[in-house]
Amino acid sequence: MEKLKILVVDDESRMRKLVKDFLVKKDFSVSEAADGEEALELFFSDKGISLIIMDVMMPKMDGYEAVRTIRQYSQVPIIMLTARAEERDELLGFELGVDEYISKPFSPKILVARVEAILRRSLAVKTDSIEVGGILLDKAAHQVSVDGKQVELSFKEFELLSYFVENQGLALSRENILNHVWNYDYFGDARTIDTHVKKLRSKLGKQGEYIKTIWGMGYKFEVEK
Repeated sequence: MEKLKILVVDDESRMRKLVKDFLVKKDFSVSEAADGEEALELFFSDKGISLIIMDVMMPKMDGYEAVRTIRQYSQVPIIMLTARAEERDELLGFELGVDEYISKPFSPKILVARVEAILRRSLAVKTDSIEVGGILLDKAAHQVSVDGKQVELSFKEFELLSYFVENQGLALSRENILNHVWNYDYFGDARTIDTHVKKLRSKLGKQGEYIKTIWGMGYKFEVEK
């Protein structure tokens, strides 16, 4: 099987090497770029890139501008790396279509785990069905069955369950859930998520216990081993 290719974009060569070494250990292929302009050249010349890890502050063209350009042509998964930790910076990233936002300094192992989770999700979208812990999602038919019995879910309940399943083991903030399930321009209350989660748990029966509450933050979908 051909290795999945990751594009790592950062003006610090030591940072690129650190991230690359951890990704290579996990059997990914890695391309590197030192600024936004070089990243765009590489991305548009190589159709095999599966995910981009993009720094924000770089010479010539910053990460935001590079992401803005890429999003005009592609929905490739993008993780933003930044030394900034202000909320407005994260919001700008999500508005531009960034999938994940990680502040420096960070654990390379956590970064790789995020990469793997996002790729699982993006690759799962291309398949017709996902099965986990007795739950079968038929994405083409937009149907769900639990232990072989069909369960009636609303459109948003189905989208929410899909997002949970495709991000197994990751802590998902209410903001992230709103961004991905309701889209970032949704102006509703985050309590909408709690209401949908409550209904979803009820409809899933004992499998509803896979949806764990993370107090003060959001939720995590975790299947007991």
